[in-house]
Amino acid sequence: MDVRRTVEAVWRIEAPRLVAFLARLVQDVGLAEEIAQEAFISALEQWPRDGVPDNPGAWLTSVARRRAVDLIRRERLRDQKYAEVAAEPGGEDSDLLSLIFIACHPVLPRESRAALALRLVGGLGTEEIARAFLVPSATMGQRISRAKRTLSEAQVPYEVPGDDELPHRLSAVLEVVYLIFTEGYSSTSGEEWIRRDLTEEAMRLGRVLAGLMPREPEVHGLVALMALQSSRFRARVGPNGEPVLLQDQDRSRWDRTLIAHGLAALGRARRAGKPLGPYTVQAAIAACHTRAHRFEDTDWDAVVALYDALGQLAPSPVVELNRAVALLHADGPHAALAVLDGIREQPRMARYHLYGAVRGDVLLKLGRRDEAAEELERAAGLAPTLRERTLLMERAAAANRDQ
Repeated sequence: MDVRRTVEAVWRIEAPRLVAFLARLVQDVGLAEEIAQEAFISALEQWPRDGVPDNPGAWLTSVARRRAVDLIRRERLRDQKYAEVAAEPGGEDSDLLSLIFIACHPVLPRESRAALALRLVGGLGTEEIARAFLVPSATMGQRISRAKRTLSEAQVPYEVPGDDELPHRLSAVLEVVYLIFTEGYSSTSGEEWIRRDLTEEAMRLGRVLAGLMPREPEVHGLVALMALQSSRFRARVGPNGEPVLLQDQDRSRWDRTLIAHGLAALGRARRAGKPLGPYTVQAAIAACHTRAHRFEDTDWDAVVALYDALGQLAPSPVVELNRAVALLHADGPHAALAVLDGIREQPRMARYHLYGAVRGDVLLKLGRRDEAAEELERAAGLAPTLRERTLLMERAAAANRDQ
């Protein structure tokens, strides 16, 4: 048996709860991670010699607790802290939830929240996170270290936010999880369009959060959204790695298990008895696509209505862009073009390749092929990945040929 691989597998599973437990005790995330790492090193040293314990998680917790006790003794806080640390671990779910909230604290920049969440809650190493976001390992290490230092210097309390602060803080947590997911679902850099490692990690974080906060409908809404979108992965990429658009996908290749999980999570969100939030509405839109056996069978009126609701909950030019796509199929290209013209001057749209991609499609429907080709070429120049650039240039070339 490869004991080192066993240790690493156990560590990946146990690290988040171990760090969460230690952080509650020592009130410092960076210090908690250091103590947990020391326990991991002890396992690497002792398990090959003594054998893997029957309960590896309890072994790691016991070793880490003893090291924390030693640390507290050195810091002369024995009387107060020793009793806390020496006690049996309790409230693990609360500990883990506190860790998630501190990793995603608004005092940190968005990219640092995502990195810290993957490190502390996801159990990923610095090199893995650096590869995920396509930055040098040293850069990512500095980002994570700076984030932990910021939390320490800002004296961010290690606790689950109170009722008055929870909605805002939960929104920040969900934003981080979805940021990780979307970076994998449609990568913003590199040659690959899809990064399955990131989407799977985001979905795992979402499931953990749903288990810890079962009464929060937006958590279930986000889980539903990620599952329904992920169900299309096999159909989103062609045999040579090229992107396949929704209307061209072979829906028989959609993952029915993920669809079932997504629809079940959507049902839990809707039954919570609270107004629907933006993630739940987006999941409902994804469900409309899921229920259609063919692209032509999509209930586009329902999709438009849901985008209308999403525009009220979370207004943005990206929402309007997606609403324009729905209007194209529900009411025709003139209605879609009117919406696109309304957001054309938005600064974000000037840099967003999908705006040109959608506008090019609408102009093609109107027979304005020269303009369509120009839009598609401009979109190709803005596309973040090689796969998308190639697809858009092919569509631009087709628009020129068909004149």
